[in-house]
Amino acid sequence: MCLSSFGESGGRSVPLISLQGPDGLSLEAIGYGAALRRLTVPDSGGRPTDVCLGYDTLREYEERDGCLGAVVGRCANRIAGAALPVGGTVFPLTANEGPNTLHGGPSGFHRRVWEVYELNGRSVTFRLFSPHLDGGFPGNLEARVTYALLEGRRLSVSYEAVCDRDTVVNLTNHSYWNLSGHQSGSALSQILTLYASRYTPAGPDGIPTGALKSVAGSALDFTRPTALGERIDDPLLAAARGYDHNYALPARGLRPAARLESPRTGISMELSTTLPGLQLYTANYLTERPGKDGAVYRERDGVCLETQFYPDAVHRPGFPSPVLRAGERYRHRSEYRFSLPEQEPAFTGENGRGLSGRAL
Repeated sequence: MCLSSFGESGGRSVPLISLQGPDGLSLEAIGYGAALRRLTVPDSGGRPTDVCLGYDTLREYEERDGCLGAVVGRCANRIAGAALPVGGTVFPLTANEGPNTLHGGPSGFHRRVWEVYELNGRSVTFRLFSPHLDGGFPGNLEARVTYALLEGRRLSVSYEAVCDRDTVVNLTNHSYWNLSGHQSGSALSQILTLYASRYTPAGPDGIPTGALKSVAGSALDFTRPTALGERIDDPLLAAARGYDHNYALPARGLRPAARLESPRTGISMELSTTLPGLQLYTANYLTERPGKDGAVYRERDGVCLETQFYPDAVHRPGFPSPVLRAGERYRHRSEYRFSLPEQEPAFTGENGRGLSGRAL
């Protein structure tokens, strides 16, 4: 465990946290955006492999788009018309994607300095206070995110929030994963399985229609292991220039959501979550830019698996609601388990029953 400085933003020191976990798992996180900057796991040859895209300097996090590794909020994904209806009042938000609000607006949580609230041997908790009408969102909100390294090469990301007024909270981590290594180029040869048979169709602006549709027989069907690039040029994906789609996850509680595998390194990542949806995004708008350690990142060099409430759920009564009532506590968790070919990951749900990582 190590606490140091990553620089200053707006006159505030930005902490850099380094954690060492069991089985060769380690991470770096920074206070700017509570961003996961580095996540290192051993590959099939025992070589440490950093599987998370990031930057070398604070200035790049401040000036670049893409939310690399950051926690986004108050509301991840899109809100149509930059208008938030809560409790009979419509709160105007700041639009930053055409007429819509994306990831909390231009000064969302990914653009804030989070403080270190608690630091233990294998975990760190960041805290952020967001005042009433911050970005247009109602209520004084305190948010926390905890990164914890657990036995079995697991990374746990826990989210908590409480507010003094009814509001909307939808927090996610926006890491770009590349299990062949952050500097290895395109992620399209990696194999994805999604434990979801339905998605939320959307218009060209990414705003859902309100329906749920089966993925069967379409380019969105990852119910069986499929290379990310196998159908990425399908006409169904043209509006988003690739995958940028929300999947409806079945069941509740902490349960498997996705599995990503790299044929090159042998590293697999099994993602479980308590949240109802998962946004699959293949970095379609990641313009060429310098990354960590002399790397150069380009379009489709990573994949985001953003656990979340559905996009524009505030305008869709049929979707799971992201409304947080005054005084109630928002609690959600996502867990990432890394393994190698000889280590078949087994997921243990909240009821203690084992589930195969490959089962649908």
